[in-house]
Amino acid sequence: MLSEVFNSTFTRELRLPSLALALGLCLPATHAAVAFKTDVAAVISKAGCNLGTCHGNATGKGGFKTSLRSSDLDYDFAALVQDQFGRRVNLLAPDESLLLLKATQAVAHEGGKRFAKDSWEYRTLREWIAQGARREAAEAPTLVKLEVTPREQFLVEPVSSIAVQATAKFSDGSTREVTKIACYEVVNVAVADVSATGRVTRKATGETTVLVRFLHLQEPVRLAFVPARPGFRWANPPADNFIDEQVFAKLQTLRMNPSERCGDEVFLRRASLDLTGLLPTAAAARKFVASPAPDKRARLIDALLEREEFADFWALKWADLLRVEEKTLDAKGVQDFQHWIRASLARHQPMDQFVRELVAARGSTYANPEANFYRANRTPVSRAEAVAQVFLGTRLQCAQCHNHPFDRWTQDDYYDWAALFARVDYKILENKRRDKNDKHEFIGEQLVYLARKGGVTNPRTERTAEPRFLGTPKTDFGKLDELEALAVWMTRPDNPLFARSQVNRIWYHLMGRGIVDPIDDFRATNPPSHPALLEALTAEFVRSGFDLRHVIRTIMNSRAYQTTSEPNDTNREDALNYSHTIVRRLTAEQLFDTLHQVAGVTPEFRNFPAGTRAAELPGARLEGRRGRRSQLSPDLFMSVFGKPPRLTTCECERSTETTMSQAFQMISGPSVNELLSQSGNRLDALLEGTSANVDLITQLYWIALTRPPAPTELAKAAEHITQAKDRRTGAEDVLWSLVNAKEFVLRR
Repeated sequence: MLSEVFNSTFTRELRLPSLALALGLCLPATHAAVAFKTDVAAVISKAGCNLGTCHGNATGKGGFKTSLRSSDLDYDFAALVQDQFGRRVNLLAPDESLLLLKATQAVAHEGGKRFAKDSWEYRTLREWIAQGARREAAEAPTLVKLEVTPREQFLVEPVSSIAVQATAKFSDGSTREVTKIACYEVVNVAVADVSATGRVTRKATGETTVLVRFLHLQEPVRLAFVPARPGFRWANPPADNFIDEQVFAKLQTLRMNPSERCGDEVFLRRASLDLTGLLPTAAAARKFVASPAPDKRARLIDALLEREEFADFWALKWADLLRVEEKTLDAKGVQDFQHWIRASLARHQPMDQFVRELVAARGSTYANPEANFYRANRTPVSRAEAVAQVFLGTRLQCAQCHNHPFDRWTQDDYYDWAALFARVDYKILENKRRDKNDKHEFIGEQLVYLARKGGVTNPRTERTAEPRFLGTPKTDFGKLDELEALAVWMTRPDNPLFARSQVNRIWYHLMGRGIVDPIDDFRATNPPSHPALLEALTAEFVRSGFDLRHVIRTIMNSRAYQTTSEPNDTNREDALNYSHTIVRRLTAEQLFDTLHQVAGVTPEFRNFPAGTRAAELPGARLEGRRGRRSQLSPDLFMSVFGKPPRLTTCECERSTETTMSQAFQMISGPSVNELLSQSGNRLDALLEGTSANVDLITQLYWIALTRPPAPTELAKAAEHITQAKDRRTGAEDVLWSLVNAKEFVLRR
C-alpha cells in the first residue's frame, strides 16, 4: 500500500529519479540510460500496443490509452507513469509492473502475449523502470531520418527472400542500426510475408511494398518477385516517346514484353471514347481505317482535342470533383458553375490559372460561378480537405484527430491548413428551400466573402490555429489575403504537389490506373509504380505552361497508350505496369449517350434542349421527359451504372464496377429494347437504304463496334434476319446483340 502511495504521488509530479534515490534503490551503473522516446517507444510500437486495434484506439482498451503509433510521446509517458494506482510502472518492484506482466501474459491480457520474459523488449522496459522511468530532457537527440535498404529490388527466381535493413539518424548526428526493432508491414500480403526482423519472403510472383516504421517515421521498400521465364527474350519494341522508354525499361526488368500495338479500329474507338465520350461515326471510322497516312493517329488525337465534345466530356470529370450538385448549389448555381468549367476547358485555359481562380474565388455564386466551389464546401475543414485532395493529391482526413499514421502530416499541420479557410463566409440573399427541415438545401443566390475574423481551434493545443501552407513554416502572405496567397503558392511551377497530382489524374483517366494509386493519395507509404515517369510527366506539364491538352496528347501518342488489351504469355498477370491496356466499363454517361447514338434516337431531358447529351448535363440529378416510355430512364440508368451523387471530392465516388443490375438493364430491361424498336430510329433509314442483309449487317457493325463483321459473324447474323418473322425484327435482334456485346459495353 505504501509503495502505491509513493508511486502515485511522486510519479504524478514527475520526480521518479528522486524517488529511487530516496528509497535507496540502486540504478544500474553499467548500462546506458534507456531513453523513453527512442527505446521504450520502439518497444511499444514493435509490440503493436499503440495500433488502432489496441491501446492506440480512440477510446483505448481496458482503461489504458496511448497515442496512435506513438504520435504524441508526452501523452504516452503520462499514460504509463502517472497511473493513479502506480501499477503500470512499479518503481519499487519493476517485475511487478503491469506493463511487463500483461505483455508477457503473466496477468490476463486481452491482447495476448506480446513478447517473452527473456526478450529484448522485456529487458528494455524493465531496465527503463529500474532506472527510474525517466523522461528525457527536451534537448535530447530526436529521430530526424529513417534510411532503409534496399529502396527497390527486383528478385528473379530462384531468389525468394531478401533482408531489409533500417538505420535511424538523430538530430545530434548519431546513427543507430534499428533493423530488429523497427516495425514491418506488407501492403500486398498475397505476394509476400515479412518477419519481425525485416526478412521478406515470397509467396507468389508479383509486386508489393513493405512499409518500414521506426517511431514516427516510415519508409517504403518496393519489391518485385519476378518469375525466371528461362525462355524469355526481350522483344525490343520501339519507343515512341519518353513514356515508352520508362514503361519499357521496367517491363524488361520484370521480364515482360508489352502487348502488340492495337489495330486502327480499336485505337479510333478508344481515343474517341476517352476524349469525347462518344463513338466515331461509321463513315469516319471507315475513312480512318482506310487512310494510309503514317501520322493519322497523331492527327486524330489533335482533331479530337479541338472538338466541342472534348470540353463537354472533360468538364464532366471536373464537375464530379467540384461537387456540382443541385441540393447545395441550386439549379442555377449548378448550370452556371458547369458552364464556367466547360468554358475554361474550351478556351484552353492553363490548369494553374483554372485552379487559381477556383481557390481565390468569391462574390456572387451567380455572377462569379467559380465561387460555387466554396458554396459546396461550407466548413473550414471540408474546404481544407477538398483543396488538399483535389488539387494536391493529399488525403488529410486522418490528421484531424491525430497525427497521420501513414503520412508526414501532423494534427498541427491539419488545423493550420484549415485555418487558411476559416474566414470564408456566406451571405444568403435568399433561400427558397423546398424542404423546410433540410438545413443543407439551398435555393437562391449567395455571396461568398472573407469575414473580418475567423479561426479554427486546434484540439491538441486548445488554441486558435495559425494559417499555414502544407509542409511549410509560418507563412507570410504579404499584401495578399490567405486565399490569394494560397492560390499562388499552390500552383507555383516549383511546387511539386500540384503538378504531380494533376498529371497523375490525367494519366488515370487515359490509362485506367494512376501511377500513384489511389490517385489522390500521394504519400511516402504509397509510392508510384514508375517514379521517374511521374517526374518526367510533371516536368513536361510545367514546361508546357500547365497545358492539359499537351499532356493528353503526349500520353496518347505513346505506344504504352496504344497497346492492345490482349495480354501475351509474359504479361498475362500484370495489372500495374501498363504492359497491355486495362479493359474497363464505359461510364454511365458514355453508355447512355452511345446507346442513343447507335440507335439514332435523340435523348430528351426536361428543361434542356432536345439533343442534349448526358455528358453535357450540368448536375447530378437527371430527369427524362415524361410520357415517353421509349426513352431510357435517366435517373435509374445513371445510378445503376455508377454516376456519382457528387457528395464527396473523390474520384472513388464514381463506380466502375459491373453488377447484375446493369446486366438486367441491358439484356432484359424494357428501356433498351424500346429504344431499339422505336419508330423513326436509325433502323428505319438503314432498312430503307439497304436491300441486302449483308450490307445492313456490315453497317450495323461499323456503327456499334467500329469494325466490320467477321465472316462467321456476318453469316450467322444474315441467317438470323432471313429466318426472322420480318426484316425489321431481325435487324433489331442483331443490333440488340451488338449493344450487349462486351466490345460495346467495355472500353478496350
